[in-house]
Amino acid sequence: MTFRLKGIAKRIKSEVSVYRSVMADSRCPRLARWLLAAAVAYALSPIDLIPDFIPIVGQLDDLLILPLLVWLAIRLVPTELLEEQRARRECA
Repeated sequence: MTFRLKGIAKRIKSEVSVYRSVMADSRCPRLARWLLAAAVAYALSPIDLIPDFIPIVGQLDDLLILPLLVWLAIRLVPTELLEEQRARRECA
């Protein structure tokens, strides 16, 4: 089980690195950058749409909004750019 979690953590770290380099690329659409910036700002902001002290629903908004913003940002990025950055990360 711990090996599996380590593999998942390594994969997430790798994907975050790819997304960071994609967002730094000039070919990345502005809207994708703004959505990713919104996701980071929302994650770091002490203000939530639904306060976290409300049981279940308070954490549920974080679990839905953050992945949705990241998913939308990645969907806007051209597939070729993503693949190019993944290949570059694998070679490094």
